[in-house]
Amino acid sequence: MTPRFPTVTYDEVADKLREECGVVGVSGVPEASLVAALGLHALQHRGQESCGIVSHDGARFYTERQLGLVGENFAGPDTAQRLAGDAAIGHVRYSTQGATVLRNVQPLYADVRGGGIAVAHNGNLTNARTLREELVSGGSIFQSTSDTEVILQLAARSPRAKSANRFLDALKQIEGAFALVALVNNRVIGARDPFGIRPLVLGRLDGGYILASETCALDIVGAKFEREIEPGEVVIISEDGLESRRFAPARAARPCAFEYIYFARPDSVIGGISVYQARKAMGRRLFQDAPADVDVIVPVPDSGVPSALGYAEAAGKPFEMGIIRGHFAGRTFIQPTQAKRDLGVRRKHSANAAVLRGKRVLLVDDSIVRGTTSRKIVQMVREAGAKEVHFRSACPPIINPDFYGIDMPQRSELMAARMETAEMTEALGADSLGFLSVDGMYEAILGEARNPRQPQLADHYFTGDYPTRLIDNERAVSDKDRQLSFLVDA
Repeated sequence: MTPRFPTVTYDEVADKLREECGVVGVSGVPEASLVAALGLHALQHRGQESCGIVSHDGARFYTERQLGLVGENFAGPDTAQRLAGDAAIGHVRYSTQGATVLRNVQPLYADVRGGGIAVAHNGNLTNARTLREELVSGGSIFQSTSDTEVILQLAARSPRAKSANRFLDALKQIEGAFALVALVNNRVIGARDPFGIRPLVLGRLDGGYILASETCALDIVGAKFEREIEPGEVVIISEDGLESRRFAPARAARPCAFEYIYFARPDSVIGGISVYQARKAMGRRLFQDAPADVDVIVPVPDSGVPSALGYAEAAGKPFEMGIIRGHFAGRTFIQPTQAKRDLGVRRKHSANAAVLRGKRVLLVDDSIVRGTTSRKIVQMVREAGAKEVHFRSACPPIINPDFYGIDMPQRSELMAARMETAEMTEALGADSLGFLSVDGMYEAILGEARNPRQPQLADHYFTGDYPTRLIDNERAVSDKDRQLSFLVDA
């Protein structure tokens, strides 16, 4: 009889930090929409709900926005015909503001004085609802519930004559974390928030330029990496070349720590640091912070693999794929509400009993959020015959929510905010539990200690030290404007 290995089926995405969005901008490249689509394909991990591209052929804008994945909507050879021109911007989305309906899919477009503007946005504006209330009071009409539309409304109300300058006016009024690409007539514009929380890089391709959230998007289209867009910088790319301006004072970047821990693709480079190498280094340091006497190191795939490799190297213990993830269980686009999560795609992790049976197993995952997934993984490994099950998180305990574009649970839902380590260990059913320290995280990623006076990373999830003002949160703006009362999407 063939042995049956325990399998746990659950809604994995309900207990993971949700991917942010991804943006691409292409200028001066023939069939720019095809290049944008390929770049978006490389950034698909940053958002699987929807995708969109806006192009410009020197005279007209062309736009297409769809629910679902890039490959389902922009893989055909007719993409360049539907979206003509040598300038284009694109977006893949996971929503942190606004429901997943077509009117919220980016890039958003508007006709304003001086020409059209299309905008795609990664991040979250911490004063979006405050600005929206002011704009609505002044007569503005909103067609979406996305915070990105605030940027278009601000640009439309600017008294400046040129469209690019109107866009700059809008940038000076928004706060929070953002990496933006915009198409203003035939100009492609890129901008990064004053703290550089959200990533944005610049590359060269066939005499033109490409902007993208990660370097992996440059690699897939064959572009040469030039540099990162600086915090508070805006670049304007046209047929005359590239112009750099500032809309905020220069300061040291404070990138999101979770780009290194979880969000970015392992083959990307952020701030000159290989994401893959950073994750392995976090695993090595995790062994120093939380060692364990075990027989085998097992990652929770896929995001725990590099850190588990680092831990195994440091511990001198074998690394084994004791959990197999089913990549072909089927998927639909991810939905942000709990009701939709329950109906959405359910992924499978299966225990590799031949590796686990009779062993003292140490599991390594990138993080613990609510803890529901981790508890079921521990249970599954025990049922596969593991003698002991120890759990390690390759990041510090998450005790604070995010307001910059990560769909993170409220503080009351974060396991580490509600429990001490001993309580968490019991709740997970593990023999021991350990976390990477905040200092260890900094040493692993940057090779230097945290500067408490001027932290080098956005690490508020672990420390409570938020980089910016949280205006909407502080003012306790009501939630009533998150949905348009009289507009129902079928």
